[in-house]
Amino acid sequence: MKKVIVIGSPGAGKSTFARKLQKKTGLPLFYLDMIWHQPDQTTIDKDEFDKKLQEILQKNNWIIDGNYNRTIPLRLKSCDTVFLLDYPVEICLQGAKDRIGTSRPDLPWQETEFDPEFKQFILDFSKNQLPNIYRVLEEFGKDKKIIVFKSRAEANDYLIKLER
Repeated sequence: MKKVIVIGSPGAGKSTFARKLQKKTGLPLFYLDMIWHQPDQTTIDKDEFDKKLQEILQKNNWIIDGNYNRTIPLRLKSCDTVFLLDYPVEICLQGAKDRIGTSRPDLPWQETEFDPEFKQFILDFSKNQLPNIYRVLEEFGKDKKIIVFKSRAEANDYLIKLER
């Protein structure tokens, strides 16, 4: 495991899982949200984002946290391992709610409210985003190690076993 992507619904705990994985593996960790978003809550240009992502992909090893569905095929071509956090919507909604008002290393600002549009994105994730993620994994992930967690307990068990 040298080149890893962590994907899944917002609120699932991708960044938390990625940080724990980084501590156990020592691999450098990159948050796509920190590349895309600016502290003033604007975003960078798509071409600039793609250039920065390409720079990361050229490195010898990494963990990349984040969905950005448009770039999943590109990341799949470069990675050797995929972690998909496919959790129930209630878990993801609660995870997103719980992080409001906290500083996070994976976002350049502190969320102060549960944005209704973001909440709707989470509610619709399993029908609007997840089928495409599974399709892309099927298409581009044939020679990759793909690990799907259906609960936080499964993810935590994996990290515990990884330590051994």
